[in-house]
Amino acid sequence: MLETPPMWFLALAFLGAIGPLVFIHEYGHYIVGRWFGIGAETFSIGFGREVAGWTDKRGTRWKIGWLPLGGYVRFTGDMNPASMGQNLDRLSPELRARSFHAKPVWQRALVVFAGPAANFLLAILIFAAFIAANGAPRTPAIVASVLPGSPAAQIGLQRGDRIVGIDDKEVRRFDDLADYSRLRPNEDVLLTIERQGRTFTASTRLAEVREADRFGQTYRVGRLGVATGQRVFEPVPAWLLVPEAVGITASTIENTAVGLWQIITGRRPLEELGGPIKMAQVAGQVASIGWFEFVQLIAFFSINLGFINLLPVPMLDGGHLALYAVEATRRRPLGARAQEWLFRGGFAALMTLMLVATLNDLASVGLWQTLGRLLG
Repeated sequence: MLETPPMWFLALAFLGAIGPLVFIHEYGHYIVGRWFGIGAETFSIGFGREVAGWTDKRGTRWKIGWLPLGGYVRFTGDMNPASMGQNLDRLSPELRARSFHAKPVWQRALVVFAGPAANFLLAILIFAAFIAANGAPRTPAIVASVLPGSPAAQIGLQRGDRIVGIDDKEVRRFDDLADYSRLRPNEDVLLTIERQGRTFTASTRLAEVREADRFGQTYRVGRLGVATGQRVFEPVPAWLLVPEAVGITASTIENTAVGLWQIITGRRPLEELGGPIKMAQVAGQVASIGWFEFVQLIAFFSINLGFINLLPVPMLDGGHLALYAVEATRRRPLGARAQEWLFRGGFAALMTLMLVATLNDLASVGLWQTLGRLLG
C-alpha cells in the first residue's frame, strides 16, 4: 500500500490541477464575450483579496485572489461576480454598447455556456492525445472466467459468453459493463447475453464490494463477478481521435450525472460527496504516481467542473442559462428582485453543499476520530 504524500505536496498538486482548469473555464467566458464586443473589467483566478495582478491595454484587470477555489470574469455592466446586471439606463452609451446585459439573450447564453464547454474541450483534447499515443480500449465483453458465488454465477454465465447489453445500455466493450456495474451496487440489472449464436436475457442483483485503491482508501462499488481476457488497445486513425475522445467524455458526464442523482435520491450515502479537501487528497495521491495519471485526472476534474457548473442552480452557469431560457420564453427577463432572491437562494444552497462536502472531507482524513481520541 502506498503512503499518502505530505500536505504540502497535496496542496501543490491541487493548485496545479484546479488553477489551470479555472483559468480555462473563465477564459472560455472571456474569449466568447470578446467576440461579441463585451467589455471585461476583471478576470480573476481565486476569490478574495488580490495577491497579484496587472491591467492590460483593454482595461481588464487580471488578478489572482488568495482563495483558490474558483474564479470569475466580471463583464462591463455587472454588479458583482455573479453577473447580476446594473440598470442599463445608468450607463453611458459607450459602456452600454459594451455591456454584457445589453446583448441579445442568445449571445449572453453562449458566453455563459462557453465556460463549461471549454472544460469539456480540454478533456476531449487530453483524451485524444492519450488515444493517439496508446490506442483506444477495445477489450470485448466476453466472459473469460466467472467468480464462484457471484451474481454472474447465479444466472449461469459461462466462459465465452458475450454480454451485449445491460438494462437499456448497449455494451460494446468490457469497460462499458464495468463502468455501469461499478455505480450500481445492490441494484437489479437485466443482462443481454450472446451464447453460441443465441441471444437471451437474464436478471440479477449486482454485488456490493469495498474496493481499495493503492493508498488504502475504500469505495463502495457494484460487481457482476466476471473477468475478461487481456486488456486490448487498438490504434485509432487520426480522423477518429476526436470522436473517440468525445465518446469517453460523454460517458464520463453520464457517470457523473448518475452518481449525483444517486446521492440526491438516497441510493448512495451523502458521505460520498467530496469537496476541495478530498480533491486535494486525490490530486496529490495521483500526482505522486506519475505525470501520465495526473494529466488523466485533470481531464476528469475538468469534466466535473464543467458538469457541475451546468447544474440549474442560481450562481452557477446553469442557473444563468435557466434564467435566459425563461427570458427567451417571456420575451423579457425576470424582475431584479426576483433574480436577487433566486441568487440568494442559490448562494445558500451552494454554501450548504460546500459545508456538507467539507465535513465529509474532514471525516475522510480522520479528523473526527482523532478529536474523539484526544477528547476521550
